[in-house]
This record gives sequence, structure tokens and C-alpha cells, in this order.
Amino acid sequence: MKTNLDCIPCFTRHTLEAARTLNLNDADAAQLMIDVIKLILRLDWQQPPPVMARDIHRLIKTQTGNSDPYAPHKQHTTQTALKLLPDIQRIVREAKQPFKMAVRFAIAGNAIDLGAKTMNQIDISAIFKSAQHAPLDDTAVNRLEAQINAARNILFLADNAGEVVFDLPLLEWIGPQKVTVVVRGEPVINDAVMEDARRAGICERFKVISNGADTPGTWLADCSPEFVRAFSAADLVIAKGQGNYETLNDAAHNLFFLFMAKCPVIAEDAGVPLQSYVVIDTLSRQNQKMNETYPRQNVSR
Repeated sequence: MKTNLDCIPCFTRHTLEAARTLNLNDADAAQLMIDVIKLILRLDWQQPPPVMARDIHRLIKTQTGNSDPYAPHKQHTTQTALKLLPDIQRIVREAKQPFKMAVRFAIAGNAIDLGAKTMNQIDISAIFKSAQHAPLDDTAVNRLEAQINAARNILFLADNAGEVVFDLPLLEWIGPQKVTVVVRGEPVINDAVMEDARRAGICERFKVISNGADTPGTWLADCSPEFVRAFSAADLVIAKGQGNYETLNDAAHNLFFLFMAKCPVIAEDAGVPLQSYVVIDTLSRQNQKMNETYPRQNVSR
């Protein structure tokens, strides 16, 4: 997906929130905002929004001298989610359809997203409560389950710190013998890096690798050769979050996206209502595009 005009307010909000998180004085915050706006004007708007966000957050980190401005928030959301984890695991275990419930919680965790929301808009207890009855596309969930059962080598692209705790029941359902979890190579917004995966207990149970990049998505041109090889070799890729959707939605791979549609631009592109729980795969997207290009004709006889 290329950057939309509606992405620009999010970029400036990121900047303001980082400045406030770091308690910058008004003069320094204003200068940071001015420099970010100048950078936005120079960037290639044909690139996906996470690629532009990468450059903006590099500038924020350089000018503030803080390589991980959102670290306290990431620790807090992880600790809060871990307190809920026993209840999440019990609900999944006792559900009539455990796999579907695990998918619900994995998608619900995607609400912990400072790329799309402010800190004040994220209520982890409310996320937990809403997950249990959220509607899902049964056909898409069944396709995902079938693909997981058939695959031997699954790559699970994690998204945000805190969110990865909500992913645990789904990861446990898949099993550590055939899934590798992927985190970002360096901090960006509240995306999970290796330390966040350790804090969430992911590394104790699953193989976890870094993609080697600081893009809040998976932009293959940025990623390490080791990750690109793992991506190419995977039978199935499960990608969490809107940033992964924005950067990989045209990838020629067996790929499923799981996310909450928090952004109107992404919701429209995916063809789903805003705030819906989304399970969508590259094959269905290709079919959707074919139908849009060559719509069926009603022929009277």
C-alpha cells in the first residue's frame, strides 16, 4: 500500500506523543515537529506508510537521543497483559472452538498499537473483555486452521509489545515444533523486539528470531538476509498487525494477516468495516482484486 494523505496526521501524532513521553520542553518539541514535517515533505509517498514511519522515528530517536522512547509503555502493557494471560488461556481451553477463540485473542491484542492509537486510548482490560464475543469470518478462520494443519514450517510475524502475550494461546495451539516467531530488529514505536518477547515469556517456549529491521511492518528490502531466507522457506506466514498488512499485502506467498482494522484507509483496502477483527489471506485478496477488475456479468437468457 502506498502512503495516503490520511497517514500524515498519524505521523505528526507519533512525533507529539514521543515528545510528551520524553518530557521535552516546548521549544525542543516544536523543533522536533518542524523537522519531522520537513522530512515528510521529502519522503517518497509511493512507499507504504511503515517505511515513511521508519524514517520519521529514526529522526525522532536521533534528535532526542533516546533509542526506545516507548520502552516504559511497552513494559507496562506486557506486565498488564501477563496478569490476564491465565484467564485468557483458561477461556481458550474451555471454549467450544478453542482455535477460533485463540484467533480472537490474538487479533484483540492488536488493539495495543501506538501506531494507530494514543496511549490514553488503550485499555487492556477492555480489550480482554471484548475479545470473547467478537465476530469473525468463519470461512477465513477455517482456511487458516487448514493451512496451519497442513504446514510444517510456519513463520509468525509478531507486532506490538503486550500484544505478543495475547498471541500465546494461538502459538501454543500451533505448537513450538513448527512455528518460529519474528520480532523487529530495533525499537520503533511500541513494536516488539527480542527483549519484549523475553519479557512476555515467548522465548522460553518458542524459537524467536529478529527480522533485522526497524520498520513498523515487514519491508523485505530492509530485513536481514537470514530473515528473508526464513520468509522464503516458510510453508505459511502469519502476519500480525496493520503494518505487516501495509507492507506485505501484495507479497507472492502463502500468507495470512490477522489484525484489528483501526484505520479507515486500511479497512477500506481490506474491504472490512472499521474496528472489525480481520482474518484475510493473499489468495482471497487476489480473488477480490480479480473480481474488482473483471466483475461478473448478469446475463439474461
